[in-house]
Amino acid sequence: MNAIKQAVIIPELVATTKKEVLRELAAAAAEKHPELDVDRLCGILEDREELGSTGIGEGVAIPHGKIPELEEMVLVFGRSTKGVYFAAQDGRPIHLFFLLLSPAETSAPYLGSLAELARFLRGHRVRAQLLQAESREELANILRGKGLESDE
Repeated sequence: MNAIKQAVIIPELVATTKKEVLRELAAAAAEKHPELDVDRLCGILEDREELGSTGIGEGVAIPHGKIPELEEMVLVFGRSTKGVYFAAQDGRPIHLFFLLLSPAETSAPYLGSLAELARFLRGHRVRAQLLQAESREELANILRGKGLESDE
């Protein structure tokens, strides 16, 4: 993904609910980007979810939001091998979460990255590889193979 320099990777989420997933992803983003406030970020993400679930189906969700204090796009990948109910379009649990955060004043790179991420995740093979990966390094290699650097 051209506009995203690196992804934060959570190999196994602890969260078991939609709200907990959003908080865990937000906390990981804030750990790498201290200018972010976790509570404020959670509010933005929850507001976005009220407009409609970002669970796009096939076990994938792409929660996203525009954040004024960001200077670059941020991606956090989190995996739940058990799955989390996320009100996805197909009603199935979500296993692969990609939190995409963008500076508030950008639109084209943000929309382009969302579209590119959705295309990347359409392939059953990619989703299966991400689910079956046994380590953070393996996850990073899969993401790197698709143009994403990781924080490993």
